[in-house]
Amino acid sequence: MANEPRSNNKDFKKNDQQAEGDGFQDRVVHIARVAKVVKGGRRFSFSALVCVGDGKGRVGFGLGKAGEVPDAIKKGADQAKKNLLKVFISPEGTIPFDVTGKFGAAKVIMFPAKKGTGTIAGGAVRIICELAGIQDIVCKVHGTKNYHSVVRATVNGLNQLVSPDDYAAARGKTLAEVLQVRGAKKKKASVKTGDKK
Repeated sequence: MANEPRSNNKDFKKNDQQAEGDGFQDRVVHIARVAKVVKGGRRFSFSALVCVGDGKGRVGFGLGKAGEVPDAIKKGADQAKKNLLKVFISPEGTIPFDVTGKFGAAKVIMFPAKKGTGTIAGGAVRIICELAGIQDIVCKVHGTKNYHSVVRATVNGLNQLVSPDDYAAARGKTLAEVLQVRGAKKKKASVKTGDKK
């Protein structure tokens, strides 16, 4: 009997990723203890920033506040499920083109990557990309490293993603004209300099 609470606490500490019955997983990005100053002193509570995703292109985030940590996480997860975003992921398991997400002083630059690269990102960006189901991506955070700002900037960037077909149709071009080929500009420049010689 004495060992049961200890095992429960151990499970809670490992609550990095938790599978839900509806196919969603939730991950805690950040937990903060916040204080409200009242006449008699301070009242302490906890705020939890939680991200939720199904690994198939749907992801969301939410902020929960409560007197206890588990309650704050549950509120955050419920809030995240109400604000789900559909992310376009290419068949190769990466994003279709370079994108920059911004929120406040945070700027998150995301690049598509070759198969087998994995998720090269830090902190909150990695959590969101993994929950969304993006397998290969390279990200860099500029500006503030505030968890809330980084999460919102990442979601802002993922929200800009569209399929190449839709993007080409919106610009009135063919798919071949809008597809990015890495290093194409460098090759053209080297060819031009070679012609001059």
